[in-house]
Amino acid sequence: MKLSAQEFLADRGKRYAALGESALPAGVEPIARAVVGCLEKGGKILVFGNGGSAALAQHFSGELVGRFLGERRPLPAIALTTDTSTLTAIGNDFGFDQVFSRQIAGHGKPGDLALALTSSGNSPNLIAALDEAKKMGLVTCALSGKGGGPAAERAELAAIIPSDDTDFIQEAQKAIIHFICHRVEAAFTDGEKA
Repeated sequence: MKLSAQEFLADRGKRYAALGESALPAGVEPIARAVVGCLEKGGKILVFGNGGSAALAQHFSGELVGRFLGERRPLPAIALTTDTSTLTAIGNDFGFDQVFSRQIAGHGKPGDLALALTSSGNSPNLIAALDEAKKMGLVTCALSGKGGGPAAERAELAAIIPSDDTDFIQEAQKAIIHFICHRVEAAFTDGEKA
């Protein structure tokens, strides 16, 4: 990359402005409403992804169980990317394609929400998890890029970042996660009964 830091950040600003004018916000809004609705009804969020998306899943669940900006009660969320004993046992015994679907089957219940984070939407383990979640009656959501892939097709609700650049897709997903956290804060901090 030949860009200076100033040029890189200016380019990102332009790309974010273009996202705001794209179809992406229309995909994000229903996911934010679904997350808030799930939590208001006593459900939990099961979030998962591979690689950088796994880190985003952990970040999102941490914001919900811990806190984002305001003081509020902890909210139920599990990043299915964090339990190495479970991940390696499932991977070893059943194959990597089932590392998330087995956890969905073990932790999920109707009314919960399964959120897949992916830059391409092509990972078999994400697709299997969304299929399992749908079969069990969970709300299924995907944040994807690169056209969405099969994961976005399988999800009930999908927001697709219109980019093929993995790094930018992940940056945009983090911004979307923070937007959802702001929506959660608005629902659970103002006048909430503990």
